[in-house]
Amino acid sequence: MAVYVIDAHAAIELARRGFSGSDEWELFAPTLLRSQVLAILRSEVVTGADPEEVLDLAERACRLPRRLLGDAVLRRNAWTIATEQGWSETYDAEYIALTRLHGVALIAGSDSLRERAEGIVQTETVDYLLNVS
Repeated sequence: MAVYVIDAHAAIELARRGFSGSDEWELFAPTLLRSQVLAILRSEVVTGADPEEVLDLAERACRLPRRLLGDAVLRRNAWTIATEQGWSETYDAEYIALTRLHGVALIAGSDSLRERAEGIVQTETVDYLLNVS
């Protein structure tokens, strides 16, 4: 079964669209996805979104990945990628490392992550993922 890695923005977009899973492929994400989903959606509440609706969306988004990974192998690979790219942090590198280790492609809802991953791993959009059969 094919594995796609999703970032927090993609998880939120999939949850907004009512996506609940596929029999054709699996979704993986690094464990930091949960914190990033909450941070992104918290900013929506601060700017006026309904807190209960946003919390429901956060729960649905965080349930999407079949597996959340954050083991030593992933951390070491993320560290290496960040070092090679000259990045001062490893957040994006965790998504890229997980894709390199397990995924067919990184489904990046964030343009900046998609740009950073270019040339390292295959990247796609949420629309691409929803059209994979």
